[in-house]
Amino acid sequence: MKIATFNINNVNKRLANLLDWLKVTRPDVVCLQELKAEDHEFPEDMLSAAGYAAIWKGQKSWNGVAILARGLAPVLTRTSLPGDPSDTQGRYIEAAVNGVLVASIYAPNGNPQPGPKFDYKLAWLDRLRRHATGLRKSGAPVVLAGDFNVAPTDLDIYPTTSWNDDALIQPESRAAFSKLVGRSWIDAIRHLHPGERIYTFWHYKRSRWQRDAGLRLDHLLLSRNLQHKIVDAGVDKDVRGCEGASDHAPAWIRLR
Repeated sequence: MKIATFNINNVNKRLANLLDWLKVTRPDVVCLQELKAEDHEFPEDMLSAAGYAAIWKGQKSWNGVAILARGLAPVLTRTSLPGDPSDTQGRYIEAAVNGVLVASIYAPNGNPQPGPKFDYKLAWLDRLRRHATGLRKSGAPVVLAGDFNVAPTDLDIYPTTSWNDDALIQPESRAAFSKLVGRSWIDAIRHLHPGERIYTFWHYKRSRWQRDAGLRLDHLLLSRNLQHKIVDAGVDKDVRGCEGASDHAPAWIRLR
């Protein structure tokens, strides 16, 4: 079972890129973020023709998350993160797929910091941690996949000082991610590649893709009851180099 996460950065604008990648790599489950489309604009028919059923939570102009499954329909379990009824941003969707509970996550960016957007980011990550604890205690096999908008350590960002004031690498952001992972979740890519510089995001500006000046923002966190099932994990880096590409590349895991 191959599960991938891909911040598509506008699902309709980059639909051809998405369909090409699906055709070549054939993941079983895909978590998408930054749909940048309202619910009625989601390209359900095109994805269905490619063999993927979908559930999604859209939002005009920004945000939006989806879960795709090849050859079967995801069973929707949740379309929002609990803990704040006033939060209407499309950042979380959850479904059961072939015996695994999968969440597609688009955590807040948090910039500029300090300020209300950074406070919202930290509060959102804490809500995620509390919800994840409940999922873990259910005993279900769980994969939390998405763009967490945190580069957890200095190994997850190219050597630079230009991002020092950015919310993605602040000590508070990293502490929130570390607290979320704790001892109960496995950061699958780091688990299998403990000392390797692996990136999933390259900003469009300043030739950062060409210079491989990236950050690892997209993560797949596995509940401990899946640890013995991890076969492989990686990033389809070449996708970032395609014409009209998202600024993210897909990250994935393979479970036996």
